[in-house]
Amino acid sequence: MSEIKLIAIDIDGTLVNSKKELTEGVKVAIKEAKNQGIKVVICTGRPLPGVTKLLKELELDNQDDQYVVCFGGNVVETTSGKPLYQNGISYEDFVDLESIARKKNLHFQVISPDRIYTSNKDIGYYTLYEANLVSMGISYRTPEEMKDIPMVKGMFIDEPEILDPAIADRTYFAPLEDRLEFTKTAAFYYEAYTKGVNKGTALDKLCDILGLTADNVMAIGDEENDIPMLEFAKTAVAMENAVPAVKEVVNELTADNDHDGVAKAIKRLALK
Repeated sequence: MSEIKLIAIDIDGTLVNSKKELTEGVKVAIKEAKNQGIKVVICTGRPLPGVTKLLKELELDNQDDQYVVCFGGNVVETTSGKPLYQNGISYEDFVDLESIARKKNLHFQVISPDRIYTSNKDIGYYTLYEANLVSMGISYRTPEEMKDIPMVKGMFIDEPEILDPAIADRTYFAPLEDRLEFTKTAAFYYEAYTKGVNKGTALDKLCDILGLTADNVMAIGDEENDIPMLEFAKTAVAMENAVPAVKEVVNELTADNDHDGVAKAIKRLALK
């Protein structure tokens, strides 16, 4: 069996329990892994500011040699905030998406690695909600001023009764689907990402940077968006509380997130 040198872990439903807390068992197991030279990489849909508190609890924060996969695979960076890899949307994508927002009368924002930007002076309620949720500031910029700003993803944000009919009409969205993926991530969010970007492609890139292969990787997850990283890793672990589709692609199972599943998997499969 190849030596595990990197452990990739999802957050919700995996790393934290149903109360969104880290258990003592999980903290101890991750500390032991780190002490044995294993990289513990949090893989999340959130930006780095949204996981800083968690990283601090795990003693992984603000370090140049510890890593995090953010925005569902669009960004790989050190926990000290140094970007290693980014596969976000282009300025051309932004212009097209912003144009759709104006035509459909929707609120629209783009997320950079550390800030939310909008070209609409009427800042919507859900933009403020998102800023608070992920601990990021908001800036207004004209479309022309957005040219040099790195953008991770675009988000159409509005009340469901406004958003749903607008996105049901594919007239403007369909021409962009060859280069962008559109996903409804909440009742009031419709997001646009670069096509083909996920936690698995991000882990592959990080392994290239670190000189590792999939044989050295253990991944632990519970939801369908974890499947690409579980398929990438040689040692793929599903939580007991994982959805059926996840359990179908793994080669290991562990306890659920309320019974130290992550800690048990690390101790059984990764620690010497």
